[in-house]
Amino acid sequence: MVCAITSIPGCAARESDGNRMISYLLKRLIWLPIVLWAVSSLTFLALRIVPGNPIQTVQNQVMDKSQLAQVEAVWGLNRPVSEQYLNFLSKLVRGDLGLAMSSGVPIRRMIFERMPPTIELAIVSLIISTGIGVLSGVASVAIRNRAIDYSVRTASILGLSLPLFWVGIMLIIVFSVNLRWTPTSGRIGAGVDYDVITNFMFYDLIATGNWAAFSSFLRHLVLPSVTIGLTSAGFVARLTRSAMLEVMNSDYIRTARAKGLYERSVIWKHAMRNAMLPIITLQGLQFGAILGGAVITERVFSYPGMGTWLLDGILERDYSVVQGGIIFVALAYVLMNMLVDILYHVIDPRLRNPSN
Repeated sequence: MVCAITSIPGCAARESDGNRMISYLLKRLIWLPIVLWAVSSLTFLALRIVPGNPIQTVQNQVMDKSQLAQVEAVWGLNRPVSEQYLNFLSKLVRGDLGLAMSSGVPIRRMIFERMPPTIELAIVSLIISTGIGVLSGVASVAIRNRAIDYSVRTASILGLSLPLFWVGIMLIIVFSVNLRWTPTSGRIGAGVDYDVITNFMFYDLIATGNWAAFSSFLRHLVLPSVTIGLTSAGFVARLTRSAMLEVMNSDYIRTARAKGLYERSVIWKHAMRNAMLPIITLQGLQFGAILGGAVITERVFSYPGMGTWLLDGILERDYSVVQGGIIFVALAYVLMNMLVDILYHVIDPRLRNPSN
């Protein structure tokens, strides 16, 4: 209102930034259905190209021709591929992802059952990897060419080279088998009673005040999230170190030092702000990757997430599961990239004012 009444330059700049951001988001939203259509179409065609009959794979039994024809007619697989594709697209537009061929359960229900555990795993593991990686990378730059720097660089390379499944198994042997601090598998204890509201354990258990179940949930979440967090922290540390080294040689950093600012203030308030840009990109992509690709970790810890569900669908050649899972992962990737771009505009003023 003040900006509309008075011609204040700062208000005009803020309005211009807001309009530019809205225009950018609208362009990305226009591309969203195009990307989802392309991903869903490629998935549909890839599943039909693979040789073999999905009905016998899903049903896990040998059928004669008459039985096979009956089941194919039920699922519409006896129709031409073009007709199947048009039927698939018409359902997709209505938000109908179909039923799982193996169980007959709606795909949307299965996604909403499997999505919360994976999102919780992704968030906690990213917090761990970001915390360890950023602190290690900054410490390596602040105390360059000394023991801490060499230790961080060595640990980063070691973390990148260790297989994910090996890290998970070693953590189980140490903390579950030997020390008996954490469970070996699952999302929550088998005998624990709790009320499901959203299937997000963090919210459901805190909202209902079920602290015994919340403790069991955290103990089950520790090892899977630490496994992903530790293996990702090495990459974050190396990226933080390289970004910080580049930023620390900038003119504005030398100016800040010439003004007599403490080194801690120079690193955290000036250098870290610009060095965070590539880290945000990496963690945004990592979040999307965990949503659809945390298969190894979920297998090792028998964690009921999206990765194991999608892998089982691929192995069983369950068309509906694979199509629905891949479409969800693609949607998550696109939305996460949009969020990363928004954070870019918030952090970097150069993107808010391209004329500079």
